[in-house]
Order: sequence, then C-alpha cells, then structure tokens
Amino acid sequence: MPVSPALASVCALLAAILISCTSRINVGLIAIPLAWAVGAYAGRPADFVLGGFPSALFVTLSGVTILFALSESNGTVGLLARRLLGLARGRDRLVPALIFLIACLVSTVGPGAIVAVAIVVPVAMAIGRQAGIQPFLIALMVANGANAGNLSPLSAVGIIANTRMAAAGLGGHEWKVWAANFLAHCMVGLAAYVLLIRHAQKTQAPSRGTRERMTVAQRLTFAVVTLWVGGVVGFGLSIGLAAFAAAAAIIVLRAGDETAAIKRMPWSAIVMVCGMTMLVTLVERTGGMDVFTAMLAKLARPSTVNGMIAFVTGVISTYSSTSAVVLPSFLPTVPGLVQRVGGGDPLAVALSINVGASLVDVSPLSTLGALCVAAVSEPDMARDLFRKLLIWGLSMSVVGALLCQAFANTFARM
Repeated sequence: MPVSPALASVCALLAAILISCTSRINVGLIAIPLAWAVGAYAGRPADFVLGGFPSALFVTLSGVTILFALSESNGTVGLLARRLLGLARGRDRLVPALIFLIACLVSTVGPGAIVAVAIVVPVAMAIGRQAGIQPFLIALMVANGANAGNLSPLSAVGIIANTRMAAAGLGGHEWKVWAANFLAHCMVGLAAYVLLIRHAQKTQAPSRGTRERMTVAQRLTFAVVTLWVGGVVGFGLSIGLAAFAAAAAIIVLRAGDETAAIKRMPWSAIVMVCGMTMLVTLVERTGGMDVFTAMLAKLARPSTVNGMIAFVTGVISTYSSTSAVVLPSFLPTVPGLVQRVGGGDPLAVALSINVGASLVDVSPLSTLGALCVAAVSEPDMARDLFRKLLIWGLSMSVVGALLCQAFANTFARM
C-alpha cells in the first residue's frame, strides 16, 4: 500500500528531528534534501520545494546577527555586557532572573516575544559568558521571559489571540490570557533556573572602581543600535530589514569592520534553522500537519480535553508558527471542539491552546529559539544549543499539557 505524501512528509520531519538529537551533523543540510525528496515523491516541482525556503526568517536572522556581529567586533556588546553585569554586584546567580525580567518587560509593553528576543539575546549571551552561565540557561531565560509577556493585550500576538477568541465568543478575557501565559512561563523558567544554575561557574565581578570609557566607534554603534530598537519597538519597522540598514550605517560610518563581522556570523546555525524550516513548510503544504493533528485529536475526551489540546498545539507549534498558524487555526474552533468531545470549559480550552502553543517556542524550529541559537557564534556550541533547545521544546509539549490539565479549568473560573 503506497504511503501518502502527507505521511511521507511527517516521517521525513521525524527523521530530521531524530538526526538532530542523535548526531553532530548540521541537520539543516539533511533537511533540505529531505524536503526535495518528499516533494519529488509528491510529484511537486523543485520550485514548489524552494518556495518553502524561509526568506523572511533568513533576512531576520542575517540582519540581526550581522548587526550584533559588528557591535561585538568593535567591543560595544562586550562593554555593555560588563556594565550590566556590574549591576549584579558580583552575584552572578541573579543574572538569569534579571535577564528573564528584562525580556518579559520588553515583550509585554508592545513589541512581543520575537522583537524582545532579538533585542535582548545578543547582550544576554555576552553577559552569560562573563558570568560563567551556560548558553542553554541564558537562552531559556530570554525565550521564556519574552514569551511570558507575549500575550499582553499590547503585543501583536496578544492581539491575534484575543481577536480570535472574541470571534469564537470568548472576548473580554485579555488580561486573564496574559496572566495564564505569564504564570506558566514563570513556573517553567523557575524550574530551568533551579535545574541549571548549579552549573554556573564563579567569576570575578567587575571592579566598581573602574569604568571603561566608550570609544568613538562604540558610541556610534550604540547610537545606531538604539535607533534600531526605537524604530522596531516604536514604529513597527521590520526587524531584519531595519537591522541591515543599521548595520550598513555602522559600516558607512566606519565604526565597524564588515569583514570581521561577516566571519563572526553564525552561518552554521542559520543553515540549520532555515533548512529545517524549509522541511517544515513542505510538511504543512503536503497536508502532513492535518494528518498529525487528526491522529492526536482522536484521543481527546471531556475530562482530558485541556491537556490534550495543549499537547496537540504544543507539538504543532514546535515546528510551526504559533502566531501565524496555531492560534489563528485553533482558537476559532474551540466551541465546536468542546461540542464534539461532549464537554469542557471553552475558556479553559482556549487558555490551554495559548499556553500549550507558547511554552514550546524555545524550540530552535521557532523564531525565538532560532534567534537564541544564532546568537552563539561558535559552531560546536551552537549545534549543542540547537539540540538542547529542541529536546527542551519537545518536552514542553508534555509539560504544557500537564499544567493545562491541572490548572486551566480553575484559572478560567477565577
């Protein structure tokens, strides 16, 4: 009996994920030919497969990484990191909590998680290196912190979620949506801190008696980056395109070395993320997501619908877009889903979708995780971080299901 293209695409995706977890091969180099093979099996031309290349994601990753590679090559990022680290007054164990709160605040006030991670993670990684904290914990603090504020009524993703819920007759719960998501990420972030902070290495605190002065190049770089942040946060400019413009300004002003910056860019990580995204797009286009969802949705019962829908959306969100695919697709179906399974609280189901889909966004297959991986310039460390974030992200589909099953109904009735 022949295998359908949809099922073949799901098998290819699972194979790529398995390879990324069990080998040192750059999974992006495997994912692209897998996508081509599945496309050929489905009778699709090469242009159809190439159409799945994430050009927007590539521009975002490339723009942000070259901007901060320029900032790093002229010492601006390192200087800023040392000054911020000084705020901890040598108490390096406070650094992860500080990073979580900063990312959450930036995300909550409007720009959302993607912008918050793009702004915070390059400096956070530099701070982590100086504080002796492993990149994995830093990435979890940045991504979970940013995601904790991502469903704020002020953010784009929060607006999407609340609009879709209103369309399903579940409007008027904007801050409850934010609070449920915030508390879930705080719990996960605290667990990550407790598990991983013991591996932090003791470092020498920066001397409070000395204060490094910025060079002219560093001042220009800081000013340009500040304008970039203001443009993205205040005027909604494209993260990637604005980053390229800012990088060009630094180069034209001779404040940074483009050759050194390009060499510092994490090309291995960019290939890894874009290759996997290309395969994921093919899974969506061949109907693989529908096959996977249908298999999981059959397990739902009235007593387990919260946990099951959180698990289903979490698994899908691991390799798809939370804001562009999962929330718009699933939230409007909540009333019908509750009716089909024979019971449940529609608001609790909606909150479960929001939380379940969001908790897994530390996965490097998502933009948040991808930005974290891209902030690590060393290929071996980037590959290790990719693997750890992928495993953590997948495990969050189970953690999200358990949290939603235990608390969603209670929280919805508050």
